[in-house]
Amino acid sequence: MPKIARLNGCFDAIELDFVEREATPKNLMKLALQLHLSGLSLSNTVSILDELGVSRARSTVHNWVQKSDLEPEAGRDPDMIALDETVVKVDGERFWLYAAVEPETNVILHVSLYSTRTIVTTKLFLRDLAEKHEVGDAEFLVDGAPWLQAGLFELGMHFRHETFGVRNPVERIFQETKRRTEQFYNTFSHATPESAENWLLALSWAQNRLI
Repeated sequence: MPKIARLNGCFDAIELDFVEREATPKNLMKLALQLHLSGLSLSNTVSILDELGVSRARSTVHNWVQKSDLEPEAGRDPDMIALDETVVKVDGERFWLYAAVEPETNVILHVSLYSTRTIVTTKLFLRDLAEKHEVGDAEFLVDGAPWLQAGLFELGMHFRHETFGVRNPVERIFQETKRRTEQFYNTFSHATPESAENWLLALSWAQNRLI
């Protein structure tokens, strides 16, 4: 499992401040989080814990992800940002996952989940992005989606239409996200939008660690 091996370097970066009465040893909780976020299903993750002498339900590991507060680190100053959105299903309903990626490094800057894709949601996403990173001088790369371009224009942000080329990293992020949600979460069946977004933030954190 090369990706899991590469994720070992961030073992200490996982904070478990939410743990108070959890009976599971912290090192095994961190291992479970790493295994799941780097590619294993919840079922396979709990199977490994079981082999290590700790029997836990899939919902328990899911709750660890929810409480771990993992998300892409703030404070970057990118020159270019690839911006896009894609559809994911949460308990059978369509939601739109917005993502901003730094093409030069493939680092995911921010992700967020919305019930609609409009100029308003685009501006909400961009404002949240601006609170986390220095984006005032960045050039945004977007496709022909009018809600993306209009949101950037109304906020006075510099952008250009780029369908392929350096925008490819954000497309790869979406491909991996869809693969994970379809394979392990059945497109977030029986999940809430909040829990789905928390999982997507944690997944983005892990993907950044694998770069």
